Amino acid sequence: MEQDFSAQLAWDQTLIEEYLARVFQGSPRYADLQEAMEYSLLSGGKRVRPVLTLEACRLCGGDPALSLPFACAVEMVHTYSLIHDDLPAMDDDDMRRGRPSNHAVYGEATAILAGDGLLTAAFGQLARADLPGERIVQAVDCLSRAAGPEGMVAGQALDMAGEGRALVKSELEQLQGLKTGALIRAAAELGCIAAGGTGEQREQIRTYAQALGRAFQVRDDMLDVIGTDGELGKPVGSDRSNEKSTFVTALGLEGCAALVDQLTREAVRAVEPFARPEFLIWLAESLAGRRT
Repeated sequence: MEQDFSAQLAWDQTLIEEYLARVFQGSPRYADLQEAMEYSLLSGGKRVRPVLTLEACRLCGGDPALSLPFACAVEMVHTYSLIHDDLPAMDDDDMRRGRPSNHAVYGEATAILAGDGLLTAAFGQLARADLPGERIVQAVDCLSRAAGPEGMVAGQALDMAGEGRALVKSELEQLQGLKTGALIRAAAELGCIAAGGTGEQREQIRTYAQALGRAFQVRDDMLDVIGTDGELGKPVGSDRSNEKSTFVTALGLEGCAALVDQLTREAVRAVEPFARPEFLIWLAESLAGRRT
């Protein structure tokens, strides 16, 4: 059974990679801007967010292929956030996904512009979806809320403001819910929107993604302590070097492991009422034990 789910994940990832590779094909090339955008966009990764879009669409009875523009728009927003997150003014990380960060290759100015370009181009991808207009409008509203000052940008602001001081669990949950969780929730909701899902389905999908996103971040904090540079594709211990509070500093490794297990069970319960929830259950359980 796991082999079947792994194959399904690989198939989704292939669809996503092929779509992303076409995004800027044939577009005008200005200096090294498009090259810099593609450098980060096509650098691989788990593609968790766009996979969630495709599979939430499938779960809600839609055609996953029709949700590809939504899925890849999310990945473009995520990539922009990584480029900016690595900048010297933010986390000052020189490695990402096993190779030099965007600014280390193209310079800070081009990296900023590459992030800006990906963010704005993402909303163009939403508009290209072959779906009813009202669903596209809902998608724009969903993604803009998740990416903007009510979501991911707010989370980054809290992250920067929290450097050098100890954050309590509730503060970490708020920070994570905005910086990481908002886009993961949006990715899953976009799949439901693409499928024309009901309000009840969207709420169940949101609950699943919220628990999944929290578990993902807690596990990420654990890997910054127990992982290796080779596994993560970036230096471990960056949170400590940047004097950032994490779930590990607040709860310890054992407490984090227990929380990941609890959140994973919450995610599973949220999708169990659907007719075919097996893949999303497998995905949640796989991410809970990931090493990368």
